[in-house]
Amino acid sequence: MADGGIVDGGTVDGAVLAQLHFGREDAERDVTEGLLLRGGFLPNAAYRAAVTGRKMLIIGRKGSGKSAICMQLMADGVQHAGKALVTPDEAAGEEIRRFELQGLPGDSAKALIWRYVFAVHAARCLVAHVRDAHGRRPDSVKALARFLKQNGELAGDRLGDRLAHGARGLQTSLSLEAFGVKASMDTAQLPPSEGARASRQLEVVEQGVARALTDLRCDGGHGPLLLMVDQLELVWSAEPDSNSMVIGLLLAAKHAAGLYGRAVRFLLFLRADIYDSLSFGEGDKFHGDELRIVWTEQALRDLALARARASAGAELTAERLWREIFPPAVGGEETATYLFSRCLPRPRDAIQFLNLCQETASLIHGRDRITEADVLQAGRQFSAWKLKDLTLEYLVAHPFLKHLFPLFQNTGYVVTRAALGSRFEAAAESLHGLFPAYADALTLSGVIDILYGVGFLGVRRGNDVVFAGEDDLPVQPHETEFHVHRCFRAALGATSAMDLRRYEPVLAGDRIVQGNTGNAVGVITSLNRDDRLLQALSGSCHSILAQVGRAVGLTHDAREEITQQINRVLDDVNSRSRGPGSPDADDHLLTTAHYFTSLAAQLLASGLDDTTGAGGVAHRIENEARRLRLLAGGSYGSSGSSGGH
Repeated sequence: MADGGIVDGGTVDGAVLAQLHFGREDAERDVTEGLLLRGGFLPNAAYRAAVTGRKMLIIGRKGSGKSAICMQLMADGVQHAGKALVTPDEAAGEEIRRFELQGLPGDSAKALIWRYVFAVHAARCLVAHVRDAHGRRPDSVKALARFLKQNGELAGDRLGDRLAHGARGLQTSLSLEAFGVKASMDTAQLPPSEGARASRQLEVVEQGVARALTDLRCDGGHGPLLLMVDQLELVWSAEPDSNSMVIGLLLAAKHAAGLYGRAVRFLLFLRADIYDSLSFGEGDKFHGDELRIVWTEQALRDLALARARASAGAELTAERLWREIFPPAVGGEETATYLFSRCLPRPRDAIQFLNLCQETASLIHGRDRITEADVLQAGRQFSAWKLKDLTLEYLVAHPFLKHLFPLFQNTGYVVTRAALGSRFEAAAESLHGLFPAYADALTLSGVIDILYGVGFLGVRRGNDVVFAGEDDLPVQPHETEFHVHRCFRAALGATSAMDLRRYEPVLAGDRIVQGNTGNAVGVITSLNRDDRLLQALSGSCHSILAQVGRAVGLTHDAREEITQQINRVLDDVNSRSRGPGSPDADDHLLTTAHYFTSLAAQLLASGLDDTTGAGGVAHRIENEARRLRLLAGGSYGSSGSSGGH
């Protein structure tokens, strides 16, 4: 037996499943419990861009791994002049949001307070760095130490408290004696504007930091000072002052990066929905600094294996993980593909789903491996979690989101613009009454854009269904077919492509129950006629399937759903028992014709654009239903020709 508990012959010891853990959903706990630093972190493009300094803005959805990169950078053994991670709490966020200066617009005022935060953190890091690494303290560093002490910027104070001191200092006067500037004389000579006075004071502080960096030559023997800002979403709201807070951060980082050069590296980790909501004149200057975190299925597979090895043993292979610990397939689909296609493409979702599968098998059922039933059970729970989590993720920007989900409950997961329009029209008055401030957004096109943007809906483009993040193109007015993401279907009860009634086989033995077995002569005659009727029913099925095959515009999922139901009819015909106990063929045809009529009506009501060929399929089904009714009531000599071949 290998050290990890895996038998060389290919079987799995139950101890492996018990040890298996894919980590915590939040990077902070992952670091505390050690998994992230024991090989559970997967370096990606965003991490490499952060390490090399090629990008300053790391943008991603909630749970995409921004904080994990932060934690890994803080833990990296690479020597820097210092590292500082700024994660504003509510007190600090409130100080920044309400910071104003006479004579400056909101964005510019917020940029000044952020520049002050950067300057102070740089000063604190440099003072500590000189003490720990250099020994001697140049006069410029001594000046920084005096400035920090005189302005209440001691290391032990909370960020919110220090920001309050700094804000008051910028609005009135900072103590700048450490830099050789007498506050009383300096402020007396400055223009009366608060903004101009604050800018001048801040320039003195920044020049003091730049002078210390130059004296220490900290862009030479070791890595630069690393200043990072993360978890800004904790203090953000969809209000103008919050947007100004973020815009000010961007402006301040770009200014400071230019001022301090290679000696200081800035990294800002921003949630995609926050960054994309910003609109400001200099926004186009940041495109070169952006890098968006994108996760592919293969990357999630690699992450899952890395974390499985970190918990259950380095010798664990992908083959053993996905074919022995997990079942090889679920619902006829390769297991890893099944799992990751039902997650939004981000680590947090994948970690939650994988852990839930493990817990369902090991803790709930006491198994030594995960079964297909465990994955299916976990999937239902996971889907319910994710539908709720999506509501909470966008609660600030789209507080009405959960009220849109009933539009998709207990129906097919393929929905057309026309069908969604009918559903939305019925709900619009109620939505506008509940959320009058969002009436402009709560239109059909607005709802489609929002649901696409949050990853709930995908749009059909050609033969593919595209979700936000896979394609930068927003939903176009001519696009008419949308698909609910697999992640949310189980929670909504939307597990089939279309809301088609399932075909139920005609029960054998009805004639026995009715006591209508007939006599021997009648049986021979009836069987001959029954065979002809059943052949006609089989021909109708093949005619419909042929029409479905010609409907090349139908989405794959819709085609599969229709084909599955027609094949159930065919299977019922082929398995129908002969003899006196079999159902009456006329009744069988009439029952099936009634089902076909219902199927055609549901297909037409689905709202699928007729350009997809859905209308042609529905009309063929209706025609076959009429023909079957005629045959069931016709004479023995009916031809049974479908006319559909």
